[in-house]
Amino acid sequence: MAQPPHSHKARKRFGQNFLVDQRIINHIVRAIHPKPQDNLVEIGPGKGAITALLLSACAGLQVVELDRDLIPILQDQFANYPGLNIHQADALKFDFGALASVDNPLRVVGNLPYNISTPLIFHLLSYRERITDMHFMLQKEVVLRMAAGPGDNNYGRLGIMTQYFCRVEHLFDVGPECFRPVPKVESAIVRLAPYSQLPFVAQDEKLFEAVVRTAFSQRRKTLRNCLRTLLEATTLESLGIDPNLRAENLSIGQYVALANHLAAAGVAANDAEPAAHTESDV
Repeated sequence: MAQPPHSHKARKRFGQNFLVDQRIINHIVRAIHPKPQDNLVEIGPGKGAITALLLSACAGLQVVELDRDLIPILQDQFANYPGLNIHQADALKFDFGALASVDNPLRVVGNLPYNISTPLIFHLLSYRERITDMHFMLQKEVVLRMAAGPGDNNYGRLGIMTQYFCRVEHLFDVGPECFRPVPKVESAIVRLAPYSQLPFVAQDEKLFEAVVRTAFSQRRKTLRNCLRTLLEATTLESLGIDPNLRAENLSIGQYVALANHLAAAGVAANDAEPAAHTESDV
């Protein structure tokens, strides 16, 4: 049977699962709390479930959609909204800085495909000085890792690197039944608000990331063992860190202190990389 004009089936290669539960859609938009003057960007609008409510609250909306077959659907559905600007583009490569300015920072919203969520968030964090906040639908497991603190089994590189740059709030969960097609995983809504001033400042952010990666590359080992190529146990103790702790026990501030100590000693980021990456939350 021929499909009607502009019909669309979710595509696995794009990681598409369309949100269809109106109660959850309303809940998400209330959490975002869009205002008329906001410079809003929606990533992956899909068939426009959230787009419609955002447009009703804002004078203008930028959307970034990779699937070119969804563009005519959006154009038809929102033909009466002159404030909608559609960008057919890969969000991983998109220049979000072109949509923002110091006086008009972005608020970013998106139901992100699970397979690109982490690299896309780090791409967006490169524009953090021009972003007020970000609200994302992600796999619940990813949100738990982002929001975890020291001592939590979910705490790792993803949480540390995200929380270094942002305040992270796990807002609420969204069940699989709220989507079509129904995914095999739970989802959650997270709010990321980039700091205007970082609580802890790494002198070399690439070195900081390398130290965190090395610590978690063998997360079951003590710091004495997993950081032995970088720091002696006595040095850890001089920095107020017990060398018998594991990577998941250190705070972000302590990781920054380790990195800054190495930076002062002239250690480069490449020299701090682990021999092999074994941690899963990359």
